[in-house]
Amino acid sequence: MQAGSTMPLNEVEPSAFGLTAPAWIALAMLAVFGILFWKKVHVAIGKALDDKIKLIRDQLAEAEALRKEAEALKAEYEAKAASADKDREALLERARDEADEIVAKAKTNAEALVERRTRMAEDKIAAEERAAVEQLRAAAADAAARAAARLIAERHDAGTDAKLVDQAIKEIAGR
Repeated sequence: MQAGSTMPLNEVEPSAFGLTAPAWIALAMLAVFGILFWKKVHVAIGKALDDKIKLIRDQLAEAEALRKEAEALKAEYEAKAASADKDREALLERARDEADEIVAKAKTNAEALVERRTRMAEDKIAAEERAAVEQLRAAAADAAARAAARLIAERHDAGTDAKLVDQAIKEIAGR
């Protein structure tokens, strides 16, 4: 035996029909491959691979179609969002315009009300002034009549009164 070797040098390797074990393994492998080829296993494997490729292509096409559909939906919703923004802006603008109109109308109504109330107050003041003037005139006339009556009473006696009454009756009768 050699150093480091487990097999003795003088042993012969077993063989059958002149072939050693590795040759028989190689022959068996060739036989298996020959049977596989003869039974057309390679065609079945190719067909299975082709079917798998077709399935993957179909799935890719479906994924592409779904992606395009998703992009179309996204674009549609973006357009709707933009439209909603435009509608919102228009609505806000319309609300601002209506608010401005309401404020302007309220201002006009308030001015008209102030003017009406001012006119009413001025009319009331003028009426009060007229009433005061009338009252003052009445008071002045009453005071003048009382003063005249007192003066007449102080300066006239019964005879003078009779003459004045007769004179007043003659003037009234002459009319």
